[in-house]
Amino acid sequence: MFSTPWGRRGYVSTGHGETADSRRSWVVAFVGAIAMVFTFGTPFSYGVFGRPFSEAFGIPQVTLSTVFAVMLFTFFIGSGAVGVFAARLPARAVLLACAGATGVIAPSLYVTESYLGLTLVFAVLGLALGTVFVLLASIVPRWFEERRGAATGLIFVGNGLGLFLLPPIWQSVIARFGVRRGFLVVMSVTAFAFALAGVTCRRPRWADTSAASARAVIDWVGQLAGTRTFQLLFVGIGLAFAWYQLLAAYAIDLFTHRGLTEANASAAFGLIGGVSIISRVGSGYATDIVGSRRAFLASLTCSAAGIGLLFAPQVSVLAVSIFLIGIGLGGCATLYVPLLMNVYDPERDTAVVGVFNIAIGTSALIMPLLGTASISYTGGYTVAILLTFVVTVVSLWATVVGTAGS
Repeated sequence: MFSTPWGRRGYVSTGHGETADSRRSWVVAFVGAIAMVFTFGTPFSYGVFGRPFSEAFGIPQVTLSTVFAVMLFTFFIGSGAVGVFAARLPARAVLLACAGATGVIAPSLYVTESYLGLTLVFAVLGLALGTVFVLLASIVPRWFEERRGAATGLIFVGNGLGLFLLPPIWQSVIARFGVRRGFLVVMSVTAFAFALAGVTCRRPRWADTSAASARAVIDWVGQLAGTRTFQLLFVGIGLAFAWYQLLAAYAIDLFTHRGLTEANASAAFGLIGGVSIISRVGSGYATDIVGSRRAFLASLTCSAAGIGLLFAPQVSVLAVSIFLIGIGLGGCATLYVPLLMNVYDPERDTAVVGVFNIAIGTSALIMPLLGTASISYTGGYTVAILLTFVVTVVSLWATVVGTAGS
C-alpha cells in the first residue's frame, strides 16, 4: 500500500498534482484501453487475410501462413524480449516509436510485392503491436491503488473488444477497399491510437523504474530456466495460447464450410473475442473466490470443451462451442499474469510477462502453418480440430503439474 504523510492509504502524490486513482489515472486507463483494441485484434485476424492476400500477391495460402507466423512470433517473442528490458526505458518514447513504426508500414503494401517484403512488414507490425500490449499492461495498473483491479479489467476489455471487432472490420474493409488500401486505412487508425497512448500513457512519477542491469536480468532468467516449475509453466503458458493460434488459422474457413457466409463467419470468429469480454470482466471476481490458479485452469477446461464441440457439424452446437471457447479465451488471457505473479516475484512483473510471452511466441511460430497445412493436405478440418484439442489438454496438464505447489 502507498501512504501519505497523513497516513491515508491508497493516496499517492508526487508534488506535481498526480495522485493514484485520480481523474488523470482514469484518462490513462481509458486511452490505454482504446489502444489495446488494436494490439491483439489484428494479429489474430490473420484468418481473414489468407484468401485475399493470396489473390492480391499471388502467394499460396500455406506459404502466406508463414508470414503470419512471423507476425505472431515478433508479437510475442520480440515484444517479450522488449518487455524484459523495457522497464529501463521511457515508456512514452517506446510507445511513440511503435506508433511511428505502424504509421511507416501503413502504405507499405503499395511498394512491396514479394514474400520477403510481406514478411518484413508483418514482422515490424507484430513487434510494434506486441510491445504496446506489454507496456500498457504494465503501466496502467501502476496508476491505481484502490481501483487497480477495475483498471486492469478495463484494459483487458479493450483487448477483448479488439478480438471481437477487428476480424469483421478487416473483412469488411478489405472487401470494400481491397487489400492495399484496406491495410492503409486500418494501420493509419492503429498508428493514431498508439500515438495517443504515447502522449498519455507514461509511468506515474511515483513509480520506480528498474535498477537491474541487463546482465542481472539475463542471470535471473538463466536461473529460472533450470527449475522444473519454470520448464513446465513455459510449456503450459505457451500452449495456453497456442490452441487459439491454431484455431485462428482455420476457424473462418471452418465456419464457412459449415454453411455461414464469409461475412457471418468472420463475425462468428469475432464473437469468440466478444464472449471473452464476459470472462475478462468476471475473472477478477472468480480469482477472489477460488484463486487465480483454479480460475485459469477452469478457463482452459472451458476452451477444451468448446474445441471438442467443433467436431459436431450442427450450427446449434457451433454456437455453444463459440461461447465456451470465448469464455476460456478471456480467462486465459486475463489470468495468466496473476497466475505467474503468484509463482514469481511480483517486483519483476514486466520481466516475468516478457519471459512467458517468449513461450507464447515460440508456439506461435509454427501454429498458423500447422493449422493451414493440416487442412491443405488432408482436405478437411478433423485433424486441425484434433490438434487444437490436444494442444489445449497438454497445456492443462503442464500448468496443473507446474503450479501444484503454488
